[in-house]
Amino acid sequence: MRETFRLSMAYLHTWLGLILGFVLMVVFFFGSLSVFDREIDRWSVPETRAEAAPFPSFDRDVRPVIAQVRPDPHSVEHTAAEVIGTLPAAEDMKASDMGVYTNHRDPLVRMYVAFDVPNKPRDPLLDHVHVYGYASIDPQTGERLPPDLQDRLALGTGFFFPLHYMLHLEWKNLGYWIVGLAGMGMLVALVTGVVMHRKIFREFFTFRPGKGRLRSTLDLHNMTGVLALPFLFLISLSGLLIFAYMYFPSPTALMNPLMEVQEAADAERTGLAAEPSGRPGGLASVDAMMQDARARWAANGVPGEVGEVYIAHLGDADSYVSISRDTVDRVATGETLHFSAATGELIYEDPPASAVEAVDGFLYGLHFQFFRHWPLRWLLFIGGLMGCACIATGFLFFVEKRKRKHAETSIPGARIVDALAVASVSGMLVATCAMLLANRLLPIDLAGHDVWQMRVFWFAWLFSLLHAAIRSPRVAVGGTSPAWRDQCWMIAGLALAAVLANWATTGDHLLSTVGMGYWPVAGVDLVLLAGAGAAALAAYRLGRRAAMTSHTLKASPETASIGRQAHV
Repeated sequence: MRETFRLSMAYLHTWLGLILGFVLMVVFFFGSLSVFDREIDRWSVPETRAEAAPFPSFDRDVRPVIAQVRPDPHSVEHTAAEVIGTLPAAEDMKASDMGVYTNHRDPLVRMYVAFDVPNKPRDPLLDHVHVYGYASIDPQTGERLPPDLQDRLALGTGFFFPLHYMLHLEWKNLGYWIVGLAGMGMLVALVTGVVMHRKIFREFFTFRPGKGRLRSTLDLHNMTGVLALPFLFLISLSGLLIFAYMYFPSPTALMNPLMEVQEAADAERTGLAAEPSGRPGGLASVDAMMQDARARWAANGVPGEVGEVYIAHLGDADSYVSISRDTVDRVATGETLHFSAATGELIYEDPPASAVEAVDGFLYGLHFQFFRHWPLRWLLFIGGLMGCACIATGFLFFVEKRKRKHAETSIPGARIVDALAVASVSGMLVATCAMLLANRLLPIDLAGHDVWQMRVFWFAWLFSLLHAAIRSPRVAVGGTSPAWRDQCWMIAGLALAAVLANWATTGDHLLSTVGMGYWPVAGVDLVLLAGAGAAALAAYRLGRRAAMTSHTLKASPETASIGRQAHV
């Protein structure tokens, strides 16, 4: 315990933020990008640049395509490692379940088929596993898109979004646990930050850029933290609750032996069979079921379009069709109706959510932003960036406050933290812009096209760390690392190049996309240009500051002595 409770909280806030801040920067930055992950997908995979449309005819457009879906080779390979024995041939696997979904932000109608395999899983907690096949169609024409398009890396949902919540560390779910620990640390940092700052409302309106680098950095840290405090707390808490089943797996493990009993009880209560009966059955018109669902939603005062169709136990007498409403007008998840696949009659309608389910659905929906409310979506994006600014200024304040003392005593702490901060802030942006540029420049027919995109990202990020370490000796004499300025220029150049590369490779320049009102692609280009301008301005100002302070550092006898010690 420190001298007072507030000092204890300050100590905890400082070191917890320093240790976990590097992970939190990744989580918040790529979480901010994930607010527009579907739009980034359309930018990174030009073949998907189609206009969104309502759910098409299932009987006319979807059914013929989904009947041709076969097991995906990548899914077969993945499942083969999870089961005992050898999988049967792909043509011998029987389709059991299928799903079709679309929404207002993803213009494609995507579908998947789950194929049964007789093999027992290696994990005793699993009762069965599946092999999956995929397909996509254009909602405007009903035309099936090329099968290899499904395997293309969509940067938004396929790379940035998983990096946000599991860091692409899949071994033993290590990434989930690291992010969960960082999320808990964020909640503690927010609480300790409030305790530290008694004049929190005054600091909300206080920013003194002319009071010196240390003071202005702390002001910006306080201001962004206070302004985004409700958002940061709610988004951190909801993220932890989403993965609570993983962090606290005891209920799943303890209740696993009773799972079959619970499934049987649910099947008797709802009339939805948990397992196929083994008797053959047909499939009535799904279009008629969707029309019935729309009419029932309208009668209940929640008119809307179909967002997802799920068919369980395909081809069985106990097969049923679940039709879910697209949640474009609300935060929580939507309503679902269940029909008999053979007759099309309504079997069960999900009841209104309980209080606990409503809160859980609200937090889940707010975190994933299924709704159609663009101003709120932009506010969430800005809130995530403010969280990044709060963390980044915390790093800068730590370095600025200690680098002179560390320089005098030859302690490398400030230099190490500064290099890591450069890599975590500007280096992360360098890697992201480099990946977007590689996405547009690498030939599609290049072997390992998607792997090379990921390699560009990781190598660019590693380069930024090495560059920051090489350029950090100036911190050892109390100065500012030139790596900040260098990497800001890199960000500006790469972001501008990505916009030009998108124009050159697809023809979709800003005059065209803005003129057509195709905002998913135009928005990505505009954000890249805004980022390039902000980075160039920051680099220019850092260059001027470096030129102004260089003479002072050289003229100081004390600094010369510190420099000789650092050199030794």
